[in-house]
Amino acid sequence: MTVLGPVDSDNLGRTLMHEHVFVRSPEIEGNWNTGWNRERAIAEAVERLKELHRDGIGTIVDLTVVGLGRDVELVREVAKQVPIHIVVATGLYTYNELPHYFDYRTADFRGGVDALEEFFLADIEEGIAGTGIRPGILKCATDEPGLTPGVERVLRAVSRVHRKSGLPISTHTHAATQRGIDQQRVFTEEGVDLTRVVIGHSGDSTDIEYLEQLLRAGSTLGMDRFGVDAFCPTPARVETVARLCERGWAERMVLSHDASCHIDWFEPEMIRAAQPNWHFFHISRDVLPALRDRGVSEEQLSSMLVDNPRRILDHPGGY
Repeated sequence: MTVLGPVDSDNLGRTLMHEHVFVRSPEIEGNWNTGWNRERAIAEAVERLKELHRDGIGTIVDLTVVGLGRDVELVREVAKQVPIHIVVATGLYTYNELPHYFDYRTADFRGGVDALEEFFLADIEEGIAGTGIRPGILKCATDEPGLTPGVERVLRAVSRVHRKSGLPISTHTHAATQRGIDQQRVFTEEGVDLTRVVIGHSGDSTDIEYLEQLLRAGSTLGMDRFGVDAFCPTPARVETVARLCERGWAERMVLSHDASCHIDWFEPEMIRAAQPNWHFFHISRDVLPALRDRGVSEEQLSSMLVDNPRRILDHPGGY
């Protein structure tokens, strides 16, 4: 399921499984002059994604959900003008507390159905915000603060909606504190088949023991922050992927950048200075040659960029 409707999974091509088109702060934009210009942002995103397609990428999964400024109509305007497929997500992004709107809209107060679960399911069944655009994946996050009450509530709502809909789950984790293990425990308690889960930002870690613990439990690893050198430089990320390929795990990893066409968390000059490799083209132009030099085969690269994303996105139904 893409922004422009369903496509045959055989047509997805090389797929980047954890990216963003726009990461925005709508409440800030609505109250102060941030310099946001819709037309300019669309034009810049179209140019960026056309260039990405020329680099051989056929699909991106945009994991921008509520909490990151999700605006699927804006993404659709971009999708209409580019040859790349864009898959969007439902879910909620927080490292700690939920928006106050959800404080008393819990299952205890609402006859057994959490508002989070109801909203995520409505996105899937009815389309997002009246647009008719349906998500192709579920998103949740667990960062350094761990399983706070708000974070755990999102994970459990995502789990229940996954069980009903069959949509795969992709996560944000803080790899340094091994939050993927916490996520797998909650998902297991909710009856989730861990083979349908991508544990995101696993590539921030070079701890093979931790990563193989996640793999043995069944999940796919999101080696999906190539270019975010502040957390782990590219040579170390490449070495970790290569070692896992040598140990037989190529069929359980996906690659990406966690980059965006527009993000208002930083000044653009700050990103270019501090993270010069954090952009959509780093994998195709730098990482793939480095992996080949390290001995990763074309078959293994195809598994991580084509076969595994297709398996995850072309999901079976609920259970």
